[in-house]
Amino acid sequence: MERVFHTIGPIVSPDSEILILGTMPSPKSRETAFYYAHPQNRFWPALALVYGEKAPQTIAEKTALILRRRLALWDVLQSCDITGASDASIKNPVANDVGSLINDTSIRRVLCTGRTAARLYQKLLEDSTGIHCETLPSPSAANARMSLDRLAAAYARALLG
Repeated sequence: MERVFHTIGPIVSPDSEILILGTMPSPKSRETAFYYAHPQNRFWPALALVYGEKAPQTIAEKTALILRRRLALWDVLQSCDITGASDASIKNPVANDVGSLINDTSIRRVLCTGRTAARLYQKLLEDSTGIHCETLPSPSAANARMSLDRLAAAYARALLG
């Protein structure tokens, strides 16, 4: 177990309407300094399917997709003790200042990618933001029981109504 700190800034604009929150960047994401960077993570392919777009490959393409769709992307935690990428191992969580991010935008909805992100958001942030989060299935390869098509369908229900 190691103490890790979130060093990736949020992807957000004043026009962002929906905030998507993960738990904490994985070791691969911290290494590349960008969200959902593990090659087997299905976040970006699922998002592309939702919007009928080609899956973004570069950081610039991924950032453009988030901003073009009036989304924002960040994580619940600023720091925690964690083993590898195991959300189940998280101890001593400290939240990011999600409330300030929301106050500076048009965000009115919060989606959390996975049950741990949602649980931590509800425990650490929901009272201060005043926005209840919706839980999306985890895009992690560890959630292999859910196919990419089913994952994208769940994301589409949440993102497109």
